[in-house]
Amino acid sequence: MVTAALAQAGDMLLFAARALRDVWRRPWEGAEIARQILEVGWRSLPLITAAGFAVGVVMSMHTRASLERFGAEAMIPAGLALALIKETGPLVTGLLFSGRVGAGIGAELGAMRVTEQIDALESLAVDSFKYLVVTRVVACVVAMPLLTTVTNFAGIIGGFVAETAVSGMSFALYFDRAFSLINFSDYVPSTLKTCVFGFIIATVSAYLGYNTRGGTAGVGQASTRAVVLSSILLILSNVVLVKMILFFFPSR
Repeated sequence: MVTAALAQAGDMLLFAARALRDVWRRPWEGAEIARQILEVGWRSLPLITAAGFAVGVVMSMHTRASLERFGAEAMIPAGLALALIKETGPLVTGLLFSGRVGAGIGAELGAMRVTEQIDALESLAVDSFKYLVVTRVVACVVAMPLLTTVTNFAGIIGGFVAETAVSGMSFALYFDRAFSLINFSDYVPSTLKTCVFGFIIATVSAYLGYNTRGGTAGVGQASTRAVVLSSILLILSNVVLVKMILFFFPSR
């Protein structure tokens, strides 16, 4: 069992390395990349926005419950914004993206494999790996930072709605305090690390779907395993990425 797991991990790493290499090879498949960005990015927007807003509301309520004990209610907007931008926003977006997009990629490619559509593409001299896998990897890497920014903004708006309902704080004052402690060294590294999240989700899901066996049952297993495995790897990679960010961009 351990040997099989290690063998699969090695195959997955080779699959990811091939995807990373083929990104720079022609043809670029621009039309398919644009379609995939629309699929994985634009159609994920309602879920991401609603989740970000809800997270912002909940975080605002919890932050107020903690800070009002010390008479530090004025720090609620800044604390909420920092927590969202530096960690909560990227991680929540990654997990939601894994659930929606990872499952979709695993199921879609798995269904194409078991119905021999991938074999049909190859019989027409189409590079199925380039057309089906690389385009989805590029789309996920591009979409993740954009969706993370939406999550952050929606969370801050949610925090404002919760805060103004309790204290009546104005829009201008809330946002002035929210961004008073934030600079680019807080926003850029935390947002760009989601490119790694997108790469992990896309390659893991595509690997499991592309190599599906066992008919329709295999498609379901590929979809489920894509969500579980990509979420676990995302959380583990986040630990490493946070450590790297703290090393290169130490907190003030």
